[in-house]
Amino acid sequence: QVQLVESGGGLVQPGGSLRLSCAASGTINSINAMGWYRQAPGKQRELVAGITSSGNTNYAHFVKGRFTISRDNAKNTVYLQMNSLKPEDTAVYYCSAGRTTGRSTTYTYWGQGTQVTVSS
Repeated sequence: QVQLVESGGGLVQPGGSLRLSCAASGTINSINAMGWYRQAPGKQRELVAGITSSGNTNYAHFVKGRFTISRDNAKNTVYLQMNSLKPEDTAVYYCSAGRTTGRSTTYTYWGQGTQVTVSS
């Protein structure tokens, strides 16, 4: 089992920045990919960004150029730096972990979620 604990959410004005963190513990060697999803009220959960243990990243089109995912393998922690935030980025953000095999990633573990609200 892998446990994920997120932190760093909050209220920010449009155009502002936030950094989310997610610390993983447990059977770390069972995972080689981590990512961030988000879910806004009334909408489906959607992938925001993902990163493999080798550092390969992928982003949803709506965050490219604004968000950056990174990881510290020594700390088993993944980060999501969010810049130029927009009101439509408001959502609960979830950390996820799983395995990438070939070109496919399956996320098995989930954090409890952290609220990000972008409003003036």
